[in-house]
Amino acid sequence: MRVSRSSRPAAGDRDARRTTPLNRALSKLGFLSRAQATDAIRAGRVRVSGQVITDPRHPVVPERVRLAIDDAPRARAAWRTLLFHKPRGVVTTARDPDRRRTIYDVLGEAGEDLIAAGRLDLASSGLLVLTNDTQLAHWITDPANAIPRVYVVTVAGEMTRELSGVTVRKRSNRETHLVVELRQGRNREIRKLFESIGHEVTRLKRVRFGGLDLGDLRPGTWRELTRSEVRAAFPGARIHRN
Repeated sequence: MRVSRSSRPAAGDRDARRTTPLNRALSKLGFLSRAQATDAIRAGRVRVSGQVITDPRHPVVPERVRLAIDDAPRARAAWRTLLFHKPRGVVTTARDPDRRRTIYDVLGEAGEDLIAAGRLDLASSGLLVLTNDTQLAHWITDPANAIPRVYVVTVAGEMTRELSGVTVRKRSNRETHLVVELRQGRNREIRKLFESIGHEVTRLKRVRFGGLDLGDLRPGTWRELTRSEVRAAFPGARIHRN
C-alpha cells in the first residue's frame, strides 16, 4: 500500500517519540547519576539550550539541545559504539538492586557513558550493541524497524513441533538445538515461547543483530564499531554526528 506524504510523521512528531526525561538524559550521557541530575535540575543548576529547567522530567532530544550544568557547557563525548559478547550470569543494567554483576562491571572504563541497545537476560549470552548515540539506540530497538535478531537455542527434550522462524539443527531424546530468528526483542520472548509448548530453554545465545555477527568474539570481550559498519548493519538507521 502506498503511503502518501501527508500520512508520514512530521519532524516534530518524530522528535517527540525520541524525547528523554532531562534527568535520564544527563545520566545516560554520563554527566551525573540519575539522583544527582534530579537534585541539580530542581536546584536550578541545569540549562537546556540556555534556559534554566527545574523539572527533572522535562523532555529533551539529547542530540538537539545544548546542556550546561552550573553554566559550564557539557560537550558531548566522541561517538562510540561497541559490539560486546555478553557472558551468561551478568545483567544488562547499570545498577542491580540485588547486587548481581552487570555488563558495566565487565566492560569497566570501556562502558562509561554507553547504553545498551536492547537487552539479554541474566542466563542468556551473546551479541549486545552499546552506544553513546541515543538516537541510534532508539532506532535499532524500535519495533517498527523490525531489525532481525538471530539466536542459537538449546531446549530440553526432543522438539518435533514445527514453528515459524525456527530451524532445528540437531535433536535427540535429551535436547534439541535450534536457530531462532525474531524481528523484535520482547522480554524473555524465546523462553516463554518454548515453555508454552513444554520445552525449557537451557541455553540461549544471540549471534546476529541486524547485519552484525558475533563471530569469534569471546564472552566478556568487545570491539569498537565504525560508523560505516553501523550504517551497513542497520540501513536507514539515524546516526548522530558529533
